Amino acid sequence: MPTIAFLANLSTAEHKRRWDLLNQHAGKDVNVIVADPSSSPGELIEALKDADAAVPWLASIPLDVAKHLPKLKLVQLLTAGYDSVDVIGLSKLGIKVANNGGSNAISVSEHTVSLMLSVYRRMMEAWSNTKAGEWRSGVDQLPVRTEINGKTVGIIGFGNIGRQVSRRLSGFDCEIIYHDVVELMPGRDGELGAQAVDLDHLLGASDIVTIHVPLNSSTRGMMGAREFNLMKSTAIFINTCRGPVHNEADLIKALQNGDIAGAGLDVLEEEPTDPDNPLLHMPTSIVTPHWAGGTGEGNERAVVFALSNLERVAENRKLLSVVDPVSIY
Repeated sequence: MPTIAFLANLSTAEHKRRWDLLNQHAGKDVNVIVADPSSSPGELIEALKDADAAVPWLASIPLDVAKHLPKLKLVQLLTAGYDSVDVIGLSKLGIKVANNGGSNAISVSEHTVSLMLSVYRRMMEAWSNTKAGEWRSGVDQLPVRTEINGKTVGIIGFGNIGRQVSRRLSGFDCEIIYHDVVELMPGRDGELGAQAVDLDHLLGASDIVTIHVPLNSSTRGMMGAREFNLMKSTAIFINTCRGPVHNEADLIKALQNGDIAGAGLDVLEEEPTDPDNPLLHMPTSIVTPHWAGGTGEGNERAVVFALSNLERVAENRKLLSVVDPVSIY
């Protein structure tokens, strides 16, 4: 019977929900155990010694623990991002790391579009004015709102999430362009009504720039002063992947100077962020607390995917959505 270890603090509701989903879907042929990631290395080694796979939630597996776990074959993430674990170090120990296989792609793409709409339609300002009793008189003082319809949307990173964003936007009659370091299968971009372009072209042509890339050495800070300066002054920037892919100081300056018109962010360089972060107080930015992927449906798909990969470990079959250590560089 294969054993899967869930690394989480069950005293929090978010962790407990995923623990319940694991137990609900695991079935009688899988042994599901839990380990507190705040335990000492010795306690973790003891707790995980029989695990074939580990599922860390908002946690990591230290290499000095992993090297004492000869049975461990897979670290299965419930997220698309893999920057929370040492993929290279684990691979040297013969332990593969897999992400969630796009399980949260629909959830994140819906949140992405909601941020686009919220920034364009000045939703937070309208809500604040309404709560203050100003009703339409307050709203009438806002700048003219904007439609998404017919806009050019540039998607940086055309993987599972980027493609789902493209699908969500099809009903808005947008022109979709994208940039990705990974070449799509022939005809795949045409199938989605998207056109591949280089990054500078995308930045200059887009009314909305939305980024969906993993965080690694090549993507860290890839949206900085130069990139924001290439964007239209009427364009908005959306980030629902990882905060460090944009340079926050440069983004703040671009908004303050009017180099770009707005930003919708689910992620920041540091989380939780300082309450005095200017992005929280600008009328042109909307920030949510890194929860774009956290829907009930997305959580369930991620758990089912994790268990399917555990089954592959037990049957010595090829694992799905394994992170290539080479891609980290």
